[in-house]
Amino acid sequence: MPLEPVRFTVLGAVRVFRGDTELQLGGPQERAFLALLLAGAGRPVAVGEIVDALWGAAPPRSAVNVVRRHVGSLRRLLEPGLAARAEGHWLVRDAGGYRLVTDGDSSDLLRFRALREEGRRIADRSPAQAVELLTEALSLWRGPLAVGIPAQARAHPAFDAVDRELPAAVRQAADAALRAGRPDAVLPELRQAAARHPLDEPLQAGLLLTLAAAGHRSEALAAYEAVRARLAEELGIDPGAELRDARDTVLHGVRGAEVGPSGASSAVSDGAGTDGSAAHAPAPSPSSALPAPAFPPPAQLPHGIAAFTGRDVELDEAFALSGADGSGPGTVVISAIGGMAGVGKTTLAVHWAHRVADRFPDGQLYVNLRGFDPSGAVLDPGEAVRGFLDALGVPPDRVPHGVDAQAALYRSVLAGRRILVVLDNARDTEQVRPLLPGSPGCLTIVTSRDELPGLVAAHGAHSLVLRPFDAVQARAFLVRRLGAERVAAEPRAADEISGLCAGLPLALACVAARAAGHPHFPLAAVAAELREAHGSLDAFARSDASVDVGTVFSWSSRAVSAEAARLFRLLALHPGPDLSLPAAAALAGLPVRRARPLLAELTGLHLVTEHSPGRYAFHDLLRAHAGELVHERHTEADRAAALNRLHHHYLHTAHAADRLLAPNADPLPPPPAPEGVHPEPLADDDRALAWLTAEHAVLLAVVETAAASGQPVQERLACQLAWSLEPFFDRRGHWHDGLAVQRTALDAARRLADPALEARGLRGLARVEGRLGLHSRAVPRLERALELFTALGDDTGRAHTHRSLGWECDQQGDLPGALRHNQFALGLFRTLGDRAAQASVLNSVGWYHAQLGEYRHALTHCFEALTMLQQLGDRYGQAATWDSIAYAHHHLGRHPHALLGYRNALALLRDLGVPYVEADILVRVGDTHLATGDHDGARTAWQQALILLRGLNHPDAERVEALLNARDGHAGAV
Repeated sequence: MPLEPVRFTVLGAVRVFRGDTELQLGGPQERAFLALLLAGAGRPVAVGEIVDALWGAAPPRSAVNVVRRHVGSLRRLLEPGLAARAEGHWLVRDAGGYRLVTDGDSSDLLRFRALREEGRRIADRSPAQAVELLTEALSLWRGPLAVGIPAQARAHPAFDAVDRELPAAVRQAADAALRAGRPDAVLPELRQAAARHPLDEPLQAGLLLTLAAAGHRSEALAAYEAVRARLAEELGIDPGAELRDARDTVLHGVRGAEVGPSGASSAVSDGAGTDGSAAHAPAPSPSSALPAPAFPPPAQLPHGIAAFTGRDVELDEAFALSGADGSGPGTVVISAIGGMAGVGKTTLAVHWAHRVADRFPDGQLYVNLRGFDPSGAVLDPGEAVRGFLDALGVPPDRVPHGVDAQAALYRSVLAGRRILVVLDNARDTEQVRPLLPGSPGCLTIVTSRDELPGLVAAHGAHSLVLRPFDAVQARAFLVRRLGAERVAAEPRAADEISGLCAGLPLALACVAARAAGHPHFPLAAVAAELREAHGSLDAFARSDASVDVGTVFSWSSRAVSAEAARLFRLLALHPGPDLSLPAAAALAGLPVRRARPLLAELTGLHLVTEHSPGRYAFHDLLRAHAGELVHERHTEADRAAALNRLHHHYLHTAHAADRLLAPNADPLPPPPAPEGVHPEPLADDDRALAWLTAEHAVLLAVVETAAASGQPVQERLACQLAWSLEPFFDRRGHWHDGLAVQRTALDAARRLADPALEARGLRGLARVEGRLGLHSRAVPRLERALELFTALGDDTGRAHTHRSLGWECDQQGDLPGALRHNQFALGLFRTLGDRAAQASVLNSVGWYHAQLGEYRHALTHCFEALTMLQQLGDRYGQAATWDSIAYAHHHLGRHPHALLGYRNALALLRDLGVPYVEADILVRVGDTHLATGDHDGARTAWQQALILLRGLNHPDAERVEALLNARDGHAGAV
């Protein structure tokens, strides 16, 4: 008879239940072992990590055996009657350690995380439901984490990482409660969390806003003063920008319903697709395409390594530079961490950054500059700056042209903030210079194989040069990974392994992973295998170590199965910077289910790392080694076929995303996918946006590499991929990236001498140039595209190009011209029988009639559009059309009809989550209320619009504020 399911708790006391019966665990050490597995949340926990957690720096010789006894005891507890030495179902051996098999039904921690994620996903469209989910998540914490385990074990970093999730969840719940107008829903939990984390400034800011929204303004101001005094006394610093902003919000008396949350979802695509047109006008303002970025402080640091060891001297120096003694950085400090490849620069930088992150309450920024990537794909400084500006909440329409101007804006945004910036793997000083903050209060950590003397000379950087581990450090590293008992039993073999690895942490990690995966192998046998492998480590001593990555990598790559070794080699063909499991499967021409265990083999031996869930990358030395192998062991035809599969994987998935985001657009269907390609399934536009966001950098690289291949088939593929990305770049406001890929696509189309491709390339580039205000370039391109489409007899291309020309007319104030181009497009779409595009352009024609004062013509076109859009199920198009109808009714003096139309539009938009368009309509709602003499109604609508626009950091906020000031008769009234 099968046993009842087992449940585990760690968010409070460490307990195990079978059904409703609590199982009796052993002593505190066994509880600590179980707690560590639960905190790992389904990942393998290395034996060395377990030993460190249970005994610290002085484990007994029997430590590994004691761990095994705990394993056996837990297995028998969880599965009575389990055969001796059998793994069973719950506690399994994995990657040189142990893993507890849990899910959201058996682990309170995983259930907590699942509820948080679901709450985050729906927070914008259903904040009230998000509050319910998040409060349920918080209710799972029944006291401090891992109650009942020894203090020494409780100090392990894994528990610290889980501890930090609670205040983050409380902040998330508070944001949702504010958005839902229910600040009291989480106020008790928020008060408790703020008391436990008195120096967590984002959490304290959330408490201030929630108290104010709940009517406790005096308590909010008192809380601010208490935090300010504590920061000054304990850290010698003033409150950061977020906390000051919250205080200012409280002082200005913003009511609960108006307090902006710290996050919002992205806007939904317009119904007209990528032609630059909103459903009632040729285009929304650029910021309407953005997510509402009332951003929380960025927290971009990669995960640290729990088993970090060594580098005590370097860490002491680093902590002194970063003001770890409590004095604070005072001035901008740049530490150029230099050293040979594989010596652990990134590991040290990330570990150091995590240790001092709490001293930088305004956030942490991180970027991999890929300075020595074997593919040569060095990250452009402008792309890195734009990424940082996006993370800091700067709307893309406010990002200027040119790296110098972008860097100046970046420095301005950082002025007065305390931000930690990690610039990883820098090529040279010129790549780093635009990314340096310009004012005191920030710390910048730079890693590079070069010592960057330019930074030292020009910017006062402190140089910290890493060298390989000495014998003592290497021995400590192996003890950490393999256990003290195993290393002590064969000290000579351990020293030989250290010597063969040349003291390089990357090489030692690969060998330790192999040895940990075979705990019964003598270390002497491991050393012998390594000694007998061919190759040398001489290349590690050179800064351009890309010719021979040596003995360790050759030996490690031979330790995996033949299929995994083949995948390892093929991964070198990926343009980077990282890749997903389905992309790896496409490279190898395998089903995803077959590629998954192969990637697990590679990650188990540290040949590949899973740096974030479902995203894989490898060190540039390992990438170089894989690149050598793929050229040695695969023919040019094999490599070309693998790349073709990869490119088709991205093209077919991007095309599916394009159809979801812009169903009214003019797509160019991709050619059939080759065998072995399985595009990722995208159920809806949320999934499409999530995939495009995750693959953003990769897609840019794929367009570039395919276009540069010199192969016509791949150049055509680059064009199609670039055009499939148009709605994503427009939706997210990534117009600078869009500009780059559209230029690449147009150049490729011209090399192919294909007029149809050139016409699309001209139109695509013109659209993004128009978004960036480069109208003098955009209009001639559109006119040339129209000529080409006309010569080709492509009426669909002509129609969409007329819509884009109409938008350009609108931008220049030529409303008759805008109407004329949309009427041309409407006629063509009617002839073509394209109902979706016809419905969208009908509304645009109606809108321009209304703008020209022809309100009855406007209503005729808009009601025809509304009927078609309802039949098509296009909710965004319906919302925009109701807005057009309401606008026409308002100007005909039918104010009740106008308010009804606006209400219908707002109901649809709030469900879709499109904050800019909602704010735009709220302004018109205020105008209608004012026209009826309802001054309070007008003021309320404008206040709501102002809150949304301020949350977007949109310049239209000034116009709405001026409306409020004019009504109230004094400045700044809200």
